[in-house]
Amino acid sequence: MALRAAWPAAAVLAVAMFMPLSPTLAASDPEIERGRKAFLKCQACHQVGPAARHRVGPTLNNIFGRRAGTLDGFSYSDGMRDAGQNGLVWNEAELASFIEAPRQHVPGTTMMYRGLPDEGDRRALVAFIRQYSPGSANMPETPPTEPVRSSAGDPDVPEHVLSIAGDPAYGEYLSSECVTCHQASGEDKGIPSITGWPVWQFATVMHAYKSKHRENPVMRSIAASLADEEIAALAAYFTNLEQRP
Repeated sequence: MALRAAWPAAAVLAVAMFMPLSPTLAASDPEIERGRKAFLKCQACHQVGPAARHRVGPTLNNIFGRRAGTLDGFSYSDGMRDAGQNGLVWNEAELASFIEAPRQHVPGTTMMYRGLPDEGDRRALVAFIRQYSPGSANMPETPPTEPVRSSAGDPDVPEHVLSIAGDPAYGEYLSSECVTCHQASGEDKGIPSITGWPVWQFATVMHAYKSKHRENPVMRSIAASLADEEIAALAAYFTNLEQRP
């Protein structure tokens, strides 16, 4: 069981690779400094950083990877909530487009700012805000992960692979990297829940990433590192998670 012992170190390494520079260290970056200055136009309505609070607009901490209109404690416009329900998840491209023309990108938003026309300023502003989305939500930029509740279109997985009886206890041991993004409680906080799925569905989705039929490169990397037995163990753990008290 060498893999069992090696997994925590691999998980720590993966997290370390994706952690952003602290705001203090990143301040020496000219683009970050340009973004800090651009943010002066935003701070009448938004705050960011350890002491940030909601103002006219919501705090922008941990925005990357979050579904639009879902931050607890803030009352969003119908337009922003609708955008989130229709699949808008904040990444670099989406945030830059919103900053350029808020009311065009999200019809019905109550944000009155007309937009930032300079592309370089937008890129710098997004880079500045991104410092405050630490951990897995700040992984290298990728298109938002497509909803994964359906396995429609995924390739068939051989029956002998789907029939592997996974060990839920081992799955719990392996799950630490999964729950840095997916809520163990089953809540959808901008990243789809993976609890309570049928074992075959969880395994099919993971093998679709492993075989590169699904696009998200982070998920591809994670799935590629897992043996069939480990995928089965994770499936056995997460399929029963909602049934726990």
